[in-house]
Amino acid sequence: VQLVESGGGLVQAGGSLRLSCAASGSIFGINRMAWYRQAPGNERELVASITRSGSTDYSDSVKGRFTISRDNAKNTVNLQMNDLNPEDTAVYYCHIGELLSGVDYWGKGLLVTVSS
Repeated sequence: VQLVESGGGLVQAGGSLRLSCAASGSIFGINRMAWYRQAPGNERELVASITRSGSTDYSDSVKGRFTISRDNAKNTVNLQMNDLNPEDTAVYYCHIGELLSGVDYWGKGLLVTVSS
């Protein structure tokens, strides 16, 4: 199973970015999909998650600014990030839980830098 992430980069405070992650390989279905992030010197933290049925969960720091969505047919998950601020600067990681095996997979990470 491979996770291919796209959409990171540099943006000014107040701007927007959209992260995408596409899963491919021997996938029989994906349960939970999520985005995590890790800022320098910090532990990896959950940003947002979405279940197969579409239930979402967000960290308090991004509620109202970020939106997670998924396409079960295409095995993709997106993260729309609006009103970005410098505290959002981090490497963002896509994460999926494969439905039948229960195995977790991680993407390689995308650097998001928000300048003030």
